[in-house]
Amino acid sequence: MAEGTGVKLKRDAGVIGLLFASLGGIIGSGWLLGPLNAAKIAGPSAIIAWAIGGFAVLLLSFVYAELATAFPRAGAVIAFPKLSHGNLMATVLSFVVFLGYASVAPAEASAVITYGSNYVSGLIDKAGVLTSEGFIASAVLLAIFAIINTLAIRIVLAINSALTWWKLAIPVLTILVFVIVGFHGANFSSHRFAPGGASGIFSAVATSGIVFSYLGFRQAVELAGESSNPRRNLPIAIVGSVVIGLVIYMGLQIAFIGALNPSDIANGWAKVTFKGAFGPFAGLASLIGMGWLAVLLYIDAFISPSGTGIIYFTTTSRVLYATGKEGLLGGNTFARLSVAGVPIVGVIVSFLVGLLFLVPFPSWQGIVTFISSATVLSYGTGPVVLMTLRKTMPVDKYKRPYLLSGGMLISAVAFIISNFIIFWSGSSTDTFLFELILAFTVIYVGYEAIAGVGLSNLHWSGAWWLAPYFFGMWLITYLGPKGLTGGTGALGQVAASVILIVFSLVILVIAMNSGIPDPEEAKATILAGEPEMFGAE
Repeated sequence: MAEGTGVKLKRDAGVIGLLFASLGGIIGSGWLLGPLNAAKIAGPSAIIAWAIGGFAVLLLSFVYAELATAFPRAGAVIAFPKLSHGNLMATVLSFVVFLGYASVAPAEASAVITYGSNYVSGLIDKAGVLTSEGFIASAVLLAIFAIINTLAIRIVLAINSALTWWKLAIPVLTILVFVIVGFHGANFSSHRFAPGGASGIFSAVATSGIVFSYLGFRQAVELAGESSNPRRNLPIAIVGSVVIGLVIYMGLQIAFIGALNPSDIANGWAKVTFKGAFGPFAGLASLIGMGWLAVLLYIDAFISPSGTGIIYFTTTSRVLYATGKEGLLGGNTFARLSVAGVPIVGVIVSFLVGLLFLVPFPSWQGIVTFISSATVLSYGTGPVVLMTLRKTMPVDKYKRPYLLSGGMLISAVAFIISNFIIFWSGSSTDTFLFELILAFTVIYVGYEAIAGVGLSNLHWSGAWWLAPYFFGMWLITYLGPKGLTGGTGALGQVAASVILIVFSLVILVIAMNSGIPDPEEAKATILAGEPEMFGAE
């Protein structure tokens, strides 16, 4: 129950609603723009990049399937680190999570405007950056997303499900048409399969929109507290959405590469261009004589990103709700619900912060690179939480509704791969991210020292390891290869990779041993099944 309102979150989210919430997050602007960006960076080997990104996110989805079913709460990703390591870690990570979530809706709005620039001039410049007119149009879209999210959750999910049927149908139709009508198999070898080598593949994973596209699986996690049957529904929705997304995205990348006219790649993959390239799939459809498909794709360029923007507004507001509900930030302010059971303050804040993200990242690719790094950083701590709670709450004594087989090994691999994605995002992106985290942490700790609980009550023992973890990730990326990370080049790719793996394992051990020795709240939650404390009905 939200403090002071008498209103609770509603348990109206069934398995299809949750599955489509995650699919609605996965099938958005990523499919419209990601394959072109990935092909420019990695050539045909972009197919491998999609497989790597899908595998990495699939491992994370397995981890969160166990956590979300054991502790199903609204904004659950905020609650997990609180249960395992205490308030300070949860507060710092809540800020990182919010950065990753709040920046998605502006990215989707930017994608709509980018595609729209093909038939409405003046929205973006030649470099794909929003003009002042494009910024205003994006702001209007964000406002529409926010207004829709003032409706009850069952209505929002019904709208999302209707949009998702369309969003699934159009990419599948595009794959079939491109493969049947205009496929050039020679494109996969004429200018080398992997022109950028391994560095090109890894860079594409983090910077072309690949990881960004898959991360939509988290929608079901954040809506866990509003699920009618979380033990059954969440594993299906979380894992199922990633698998479906992986199949569709790899099919789209293959179809895109094959549909290009060989003359379009005459100057190499890095300089691939064609008429209508700001709306790549629609542009290609026109070039192969499928005008009717181009029309559908231009329509989809509004529907797919908008649907994703709407559902991310939904979950971003739940993340803010969770910070208030868990007593981390904002007190009762963020935990306040409207009469429709909507975290209305979270919706308003999401809109305002979304506008701010359009300023430093006025292009789709710039925003999604930041999102990938920030979100993977926050979600990469999920494996830490799972391993810590497995240690402090043995599975033979505290049964999980869904138990991940080989959970400790899968968690370790997922954590390592998550750190590689942060590394591949590049030095400039990671420097900006860690500077924001540092500024937030200093302000938060200063506030608590002066007007809050005091420094001695901040659960330092559970959060201190974040300092060497964040600093180490920044330093390795900063010293990394110039071509891959934009770093100083002091470390070659092999040396940096070996150091990153060893560093990740050391941090894992430290983090596991920094957890709350006797996590009473976590134990009470799992023993109670689905208690009233979840704040839903």
